[in-house]
Amino acid sequence: MILSLIVGAIIGSIAGRITENNNRMGCITNIAAGLIGSSVGQALFGNWGPHLAKMAIFPSILGAVIVVAVVAYFLDKR
Repeated sequence: MILSLIVGAIIGSIAGRITENNNRMGCITNIAAGLIGSSVGQALFGNWGPHLAKMAIFPSILGAVIVVAVVAYFLDKR
């Protein structure tokens, strides 16, 4: 459980840096983006690549980038 949160935070942080939204995201947001992005990425792109805490790293990062970009788009519209 703790390892999943740590890996989720790292994945969310990587996604935030890729989308250049990392300075607006806090630790909790990074964890949420990483965990939700992992689910989205594995559903869309499959379960390939190395795994850590039962998360496929590359599809998880791709999914987190999608989640962060969509959330940033809707928050910027306000």
